[in-house]
Amino acid sequence: MKCAVVRELDSLEAFLRQKGQLHCAVIQGLDFIDVEINWDRLDFNGAVFLGCHFPKEVTADFLLNKGAVIFPNFPKLPYNPYRNRLYSRDELMKGWTEQDDRSLDKKIYDHFVDKGKSKANILESLAQRLHDHAIDDGVRDLLGGRIEDGGVKKVVGIMGGHSTGRDDQSYEKTVRVARSLSQKGYFIASGGGPGIMEAANLGAWLVNANDELVNEVLGILRTTPHFTSEGYQKAALSIVEMVPNAGSSLSVPTWFYGHEPSNLFSTHIAKYFSNSIREDGLLSIATHGVVYAPGSAGTTQEIFMDATQNHYVTYDKISPMVFLGEKRYCEETMLYPCLQQLAEGRDYAEYLFCSDEVDKVVSFIENHPPREPQDE
Repeated sequence: MKCAVVRELDSLEAFLRQKGQLHCAVIQGLDFIDVEINWDRLDFNGAVFLGCHFPKEVTADFLLNKGAVIFPNFPKLPYNPYRNRLYSRDELMKGWTEQDDRSLDKKIYDHFVDKGKSKANILESLAQRLHDHAIDDGVRDLLGGRIEDGGVKKVVGIMGGHSTGRDDQSYEKTVRVARSLSQKGYFIASGGGPGIMEAANLGAWLVNANDELVNEVLGILRTTPHFTSEGYQKAALSIVEMVPNAGSSLSVPTWFYGHEPSNLFSTHIAKYFSNSIREDGLLSIATHGVVYAPGSAGTTQEIFMDATQNHYVTYDKISPMVFLGEKRYCEETMLYPCLQQLAEGRDYAEYLFCSDEVDKVVSFIENHPPREPQDE
């Protein structure tokens, strides 16, 4: 059966609103065991069930004979390959204490390592790919306006070193850039780890905070500068409690590089097994530009991946590449002059900018919205 429109049903409420007309619907990760439904009256032709749980009387043969397609559950996994939403801080942190990390985040990481990471067997690797596909879908739902009010989001990515301390000037500048951009209606996305990535989500978290409160928050966090510092997560949790009226943002971490403390300041977490999918995806959703604070090899890789997207207009439009750190990018690494030379004669040359000043970085993003190239 051909479907002009495929409907995603990722809640029981959405499922029940269909009143039995499930043709061309994808039903994602729902539990029907305790829900009273007259299954004989439903139209299953063309319906696809992803990892759903059914009452005993609703067998696979019954659904298949009615024209449905079933993607079954995988046993004994600490994660759900068919999850119908992004992760939250509370979900990933469940089980964590200051004395012992038994969080869901850590359990999934330990399982990932135990199964050989990228060398996992065929069923485990399939489950991981399905999980990452579900995360992709969750990101699309969030950025497309299905999860929060406000419509399609204007995403700005912020990249930089994961080892940057909370007491570093680059950390504070990143917080202020992200806060200012959030106040102007942009949606911040980061790589989801500590360092600059935490600073990006923290800035979005503080969107409604006054300057005095921002200074107080930064002062508290400086006392535990690195994710290896005693009390690191406890300090972050104290800020979460201190500033409950938080702004929304996205973090996109990975289990591939190892287990680092969850970034507690992002309201939506798109955590992947595959780092390559995660990195390319993070850059592709940053449609309104990327800000690069000082970083090392990982940040350098992201810079050239982003430059490639602009150079070949991979996603139909060019967007700003802004470098927050003149010494790092113009003197120490020469990456900014290198990109200027690479972009010479192309439209995205006008979309490159380097500065140490927060206001100038934010202003450049505002004045350079994504656009189609004119002379490519």
